[in-house]
Order: sequence, then structure tokens, then C-alpha cells
Amino acid sequence: MKIYTKTGDNGTTALFGGTRVPKHHMRIESYGTIDELNSWLGLIRDQEIDLHSKKILTLIQDKLFTVGAILATDPEKAILKNGKERLNIPKIEVADIELLEKEMDAMEAKLPQMTHFILPGGHTTVSYCHIARTVCRRGERMASLLNENEPFDKRVLIYINRLSDYIFMLARKLSFDLKAEEIKWIPEKKG
Repeated sequence: MKIYTKTGDNGTTALFGGTRVPKHHMRIESYGTIDELNSWLGLIRDQEIDLHSKKILTLIQDKLFTVGAILATDPEKAILKNGKERLNIPKIEVADIELLEKEMDAMEAKLPQMTHFILPGGHTTVSYCHIARTVCRRGERMASLLNENEPFDKRVLIYINRLSDYIFMLARKLSFDLKAEEIKWIPEKKG
């Protein structure tokens, strides 16, 4: 199988189900941003971090492929006329969301209480987390816009929202583990 097909040379790409859309379509922007996020998470996983976090990041990366597949599916082609699913795409389950929440609760229990916003940075690995968090938020904005126009399973948006929170908590945990300073944002007083 060749990596290049030449079918996208005219600026279009195929969704799951075969529908062709422009490469700048909001559906493509949505799953493209999730793909970008997945790459950033891979970079974080490649850092010198604890094995448990690496394991959770691997699970999340797998789920992001599921999210991408859902976002890349033409809703009109996903269901047959008899109501059965045409494409065998996994789902985001409540348990996937609950795992992120459980992990955040466990991290938060071991960290000092946060009293201010925190400036991104302090260590390269932590900075990678903050970049991933902002990419996740962009993915959430794109998916939200897509959902407004072409609705999909509500759990996908919940998962992406929870994931950005998880990545923030991971940044805080890694700051703590790496003994990196968390710089509080304290607004400058005028006058």
C-alpha cells in the first residue's frame, strides 16, 4: 500500500463513508487538531516521567484515535437505512471520562492547593503539557462548532473537555515531580 494516493491533490479529502470534503472543512479541522494533540501527548510520553503517567497517556492516545474516527465520519453515511451502524467505529464510554476524573482526583490529592493561575513553564516537559492543553482546548472549540452544525455523540465533547483538565493536572503533577517552580500569575496592580 502506497502512502500517497494523489486523491487529495485537488484540495479535498475523504471522510469515513467516502464523502469528499475540502481539506479546510470544519470536520477536518476538528479531527486534525485531535491528531495534533495526540502527537503532543506522544512527545510528553517520551519524556522522563513516571510509568503510570506514561501508561495513562498511552490509553488516552488510543482514545484520541477513537475521537478522531468519530469526527472523521460522515454522519449521513454512518447509519444504514435499517438503523444499524455501517461503520465499525468504537465509542467513547462513560468509563473513559471517569478514568480521567479518577486520575485527576488522585493527582490533586498529592499536590499543594492551587490559589492562583499558573504561568506555563518551569520545565520543558511541563511546557509540553501546557502546549498540549491549549491544543486540546482548540480541538474542543473546533469539535463544539462541528457539533453545532453536524451533531455527534455528546460524550466526545465531554471527553475532550475533561482531557484538557487532565493535561493541566498532569502539568502540575510533573512540576511537582520534577521540582520545577510553579510561577503564580498575580495581576499587576495599577496606580
